[in-house]
Amino acid sequence: MSTRMETVLVVHPGAELFGSDRMLLESVLGLREAGTRVVVALPSHGPLLEPLRASGAEAVIVPMLVLRKALLRPSGWLRLFRDTFRGLGSAWRLITHVQPDAVYVSTITVPLWPAIARMRGRRVVSHVHEAEASGNRLVNLALYLPHLAAHRVLVNSEFSLATIRSVLPRLARHAQVLYNGVDAPEQPTPPRGAIEGPFRITYVGRLSPRKGPDIVIDAASALGRAGIPTHVTLVGSAFEGYEWFEEELHVKVDAAHESTVVEFAGFHTDVWPFLADTDVLIVPSRLDEPFGNTAVEGILARRPVIASDTSGLREAAGGYRSARLAAPGDVDAFVRRLTELHASWEEVSSSTDADAALARERHDPAGYRAGVRAAVASPVR
Repeated sequence: MSTRMETVLVVHPGAELFGSDRMLLESVLGLREAGTRVVVALPSHGPLLEPLRASGAEAVIVPMLVLRKALLRPSGWLRLFRDTFRGLGSAWRLITHVQPDAVYVSTITVPLWPAIARMRGRRVVSHVHEAEASGNRLVNLALYLPHLAAHRVLVNSEFSLATIRSVLPRLARHAQVLYNGVDAPEQPTPPRGAIEGPFRITYVGRLSPRKGPDIVIDAASALGRAGIPTHVTLVGSAFEGYEWFEEELHVKVDAAHESTVVEFAGFHTDVWPFLADTDVLIVPSRLDEPFGNTAVEGILARRPVIASDTSGLREAAGGYRSARLAAPGDVDAFVRRLTELHASWEEVSSSTDADAALARERHDPAGYRAGVRAAVASPVR
């Protein structure tokens, strides 16, 4: 039997509108649908604030410790100590001010909140969106350990659950998988009946080495050398401090085959127009991904998807006739998959409607929101 929560304090480590940020918004919408007062604590301003407030949630900016790799290096220890001290105080004061029935902690990068909320006698739900099976075991243990204080733990994929189980079995025993809810266009644009002109390829995501947009450029250039002209659209921006990588991408474009055109579209909250205007979506992450919202969005948009054959991407893109997997970091593997799609376009494109229907069933936002509500409101054991 569930208990109605009058007020829920939600904690999230950023205010962007990428994967985990969008899931945070869906979680808030699910709580608001039940009439719950929702207060969202964020460390900074950003594009997430506007849709949060439009949902009826209250958003507050407070100092908090957000674990980044830079803080774990000796050069970041002073800031780590400062953010920990300030974060402890602000968390304690905000819980006193809001008086929530429950605290929902989004992601493992805000480690102070589960313990503080538990000390204050609040119901605690942690939602894990991160998993790196290939990462350092001790680092993973340090990241997961604070969430033993949670009464319930949600994870976004079986891969994430398996990663937790390999590091901290006790936490995995209290975790349950809740697949991400992903919005779909009401009437997705059908794919082209035939490829006439350049083969249109799109990448959506951060411009960072681990996400692999350079692989897209290299693969498109190889297709050009093989006689298949391409038009690549990169939808996304670089993290602060990774401007050097974006500059390297521009250099790579200058060296690409002459029949390869690359457009840097920048960051956009609405990716559907870009997906409607492409033939293929590529998700070429080099490292583990806990899930693959972008791959699901491509399938929902009725576009064939080529994703790295790894971790949560394998789970997100698996079971669809129009999706293909390629070895992570292997440009030749992505070239082969692109060539296969180009050669069998009529057959592949005809399967996208059924795949989109299956993806809508698997990732219905209403089911995701209900799952979050149930986790927050279920009785404490």
